[in-house]
Amino acid sequence: MSAPTTPKLKTSAMIASFADPGQKTAPAPFGHALAALAETDERIVGLSADLAKYTDMHIFRDAHPDRFFQMGMAEQALFGAAAGMAEVGLVPFASTYSVFAARRAYDFICLDIAEPQLNVNIVGGLPGLTTGYGPSHQATEDVAIFRGVPGLTIVDPCDSVDLEQAVPQLAASPGPTYLRLLRGNVPTVLDEYDYTFELGKAKVLRGGADVVFVSSGLMTMRALQAADALAAHKVDVAVVHAPTLKPFDEETVLREIDTPRLAVTLENHSVVGGLFETVASAAVRRGTSTRVVPIALPDEFLDAGALPTLHDRYGLSVQRIVARVLGELG
Repeated sequence: MSAPTTPKLKTSAMIASFADPGQKTAPAPFGHALAALAETDERIVGLSADLAKYTDMHIFRDAHPDRFFQMGMAEQALFGAAAGMAEVGLVPFASTYSVFAARRAYDFICLDIAEPQLNVNIVGGLPGLTTGYGPSHQATEDVAIFRGVPGLTIVDPCDSVDLEQAVPQLAASPGPTYLRLLRGNVPTVLDEYDYTFELGKAKVLRGGADVVFVSSGLMTMRALQAADALAAHKVDVAVVHAPTLKPFDEETVLREIDTPRLAVTLENHSVVGGLFETVASAAVRRGTSTRVVPIALPDEFLDAGALPTLHDRYGLSVQRIVARVLGELG
C-alpha cells in the first residue's frame, strides 16, 4: 500500500481562508457585529465599492438595506461620500479591498476624512498576504502608507473575537479609523485567553522566560502556535498582542521587550513601515537598547500562488517562525 500524500493545492487556495483545517471559526464576524451595532445606533451606515460580498458588508446590507449604499467600483467616490455622511452626523463604515483604499483613494482619505477628523471607518479587506492574487490585490504596505496620516487610528485584528469587539469601539471613536479586515470564516483564537479588545491597548496573552513575541493581526495566531511548538524545544515564549498599531501602546510593549529575552516582532505586512518599525522607533525614542528581530514580509512585490505556499515561502508559517527563532537562539 502506498503512503498517503498531501492533496494537491487547487486554484481556490489562492483566495482560501488562512484558517487551519479543522480550526474553530466564525462566519463574517465584521458583518454580524456591524449589523448588531446598527440595531442600537441609528447613525450607523454601510458603504461598499462593489465588494459587499467580499468584505462581509453583505450581512449589514441584508439586515439594513435602507442604510446601505452601493458606490460601485469608485473608491474615491466611496470615501468622498462617506466623508459627506459623517459631516451630517452619520457614522459610516466604508469597505473595499485594502489595496484600493490605500493606493487609489489615499488623497480623498487624507484630505476629505483625516484632515477634518471625521468619524469615518475605513474597512480594508485582503490586508497583507491574505490572497494569492499577486501585487494587484496584496496590500503588503497599507499600514506603512496609512501610518503617515495624522490622527488615523489603525487596527489589525487577530481573529473573530477582536473583530466583534473592535467594531463598536471604532464607531465610538470620534476620529477616522482603518480596520484591516479578516473576512469569511475567520479563526476564533483569543477566546481561550483572558482577553478583551481595548482600542489603543496591547495585551500579554502568555508569559515566557526565553523569548517575547510582539505581534499583530493574524500573526498573533501564528505566534501562539509557534510558542507551543517551541515549548517542545525547551524554549519558553511570551506573546504580546498589539492589535492597535496607531496609537501604539508603547508602555506595554516596551516593558515586555526591555528584558534579556530575545524580542521578535511578527506581522502580516512589509518589514518597511509596519509593526517592526513602530516598535523599533518607540524603543529608540525611549532609549531601550534591546535588539528586535523582525518576522515580516520582504520589501518586494510578492508572487501569486496558493496561500499556504506563499506563507511558507515568505516566512509567515509556524514552521518558518520556529526555525527562525531557533536560529537566533543558536
